[in-house]
Amino acid sequence: MTNKPTAGGYAHMDMDIQMHRGSYSGLGADVCVVVIGRNEGQRLIDCLNSLKNHRERTIYVDSASSDGSVEAAAKLCAEVLPLDMAIPFTAARARNAGFDAVMQRWPDTAFVQFLDGDCELDTRWIATATTFLVMRKDVALVFGDRRERHPDRTIFNAMCDREWEGPPGEVPACGGDILIRASALKDLGGYSNELIAGEEPELCVRLRERGWKIWRLPCEMTRHDADISRLSQWWRRSVRCGHAYAQVSHLHRKSPSRIWTRNFRRAVFWGGLVPLAAIFGTVLDPVGLALLLAYPLQILRLAFRTASKPGDRWIFATFDVLGKFPEMQGIAQFYVNRLINRQQRIIEYK
Repeated sequence: MTNKPTAGGYAHMDMDIQMHRGSYSGLGADVCVVVIGRNEGQRLIDCLNSLKNHRERTIYVDSASSDGSVEAAAKLCAEVLPLDMAIPFTAARARNAGFDAVMQRWPDTAFVQFLDGDCELDTRWIATATTFLVMRKDVALVFGDRRERHPDRTIFNAMCDREWEGPPGEVPACGGDILIRASALKDLGGYSNELIAGEEPELCVRLRERGWKIWRLPCEMTRHDADISRLSQWWRRSVRCGHAYAQVSHLHRKSPSRIWTRNFRRAVFWGGLVPLAAIFGTVLDPVGLALLLAYPLQILRLAFRTASKPGDRWIFATFDVLGKFPEMQGIAQFYVNRLINRQQRIIEYK
């Protein structure tokens, strides 16, 4: 398991970054922030408050919130941009709208920090990230560690906290919270508006095809509040994940990167082929049910490969296997929608 950063995690950053941070102390003026959200309530207020002196160069993009988020954000940032919900909403579209608004209002912006409205930004992050991008001209975007605010509250939050883990250095993809060069994003035409999820890794595919690198820094970037307390929320989130596997891998099916092809195949195998084989095999011979023994065997295999506490590893392994069923549902939704030419709306879990 990757060691999670602590409050002192910045002390272990690459020494070159630490030495040069003072040289680039004025870079904050070159950074704007785009926050996106929908009905985040107090989480959004905490998010905007965490931006400190960057709030005056922050645009909040709201997607038809009904909880007072717009009114609260108007007091805490430079501009609130309500999306026209006559057009189907996607997070990618919200990010693009925020980026366009930033470039119109502050055209000389060098870097843009994208932030989900349920996250709080570490006060040291922007200075460290901008310094790194100034030093590394070959890197398009950087991100750090995302931590769950309440990982011990539910098993679902704990799984999210585990999901955010990863080694520092050059990586193939990122999540939603990133600091990116405005010029790189502009050259690509932004995020893919049609994607209902997975727009960030898809962006990374296009960036890497143009020779850019994606980098993860070994320091804390954001605190996230998944707030998943019910099995139904976890299921919908997994359905969305499966849809992203299908949509993004289909979009880049001819790309050498083969993004999410393995994730797609695993979901189809465990969530589709194995149960179908068991059902049809049983029609021919009751022994066909023995195929279902593959699931506990897979849980056993994953549990021994997971570097977690003994109790947690069994829970994580079980949900890793069970998650293939909602992922398969999301994959099926994508292909059914393609077949009948219907646009998939965003899959929300909160």
